[in-house]
Amino acid sequence: MTRFTVLVADPHPRSALRAAAVRTAEAVSAHTGLTTSVNVVDLAELGPALLAADTGADVAAALREVSESDILLVASPQAHGSYTGLLKVFLDRLPELALGQAVAVPMAAVDDLRNGRNIEEDLRVLLSDLGAWVAEPGLLLTRGELADPHSVIEAWAGVSAPALRDAVAVAV
Repeated sequence: MTRFTVLVADPHPRSALRAAAVRTAEAVSAHTGLTTSVNVVDLAELGPALLAADTGADVAAALREVSESDILLVASPQAHGSYTGLLKVFLDRLPELALGQAVAVPMAAVDDLRNGRNIEEDLRVLLSDLGAWVAEPGLLLTRGELADPHSVIEAWAGVSAPALRDAVAVAV
């Protein structure tokens, strides 16, 4: 079974981005034919513990979950032109090449698709620096599409599935 983790970096817990990210994981699983168990790490639920010197069991478990993933979907809203600081703080706690066995999928919610490539490229660099093979293309949604993202997610998953399936076959 393929370990699939959805890492949500929205500062608001149980956000529309989280729901869209979980839906995206389900679509990827369906389109690739992979048997997966999807786990969600919602960074907003970890709150101030992310900044503590001693992060505690919840953050340690989240870091372990992310580093042991076969597929890691990283979803962040665009914040000041890039991903959230919440994501940066969390991923800074991972050791070098901690995602070396993962296929990573960048996902972002942006205000305007015309400048959305910036966050996708930033996520791609960040994830590849941690050793992940990063799927292309990433998924960009406008904030307006978060209310009903089904058609965009399905179209993206249909295009991305063959490459994802091949990448996971090599990585796993």
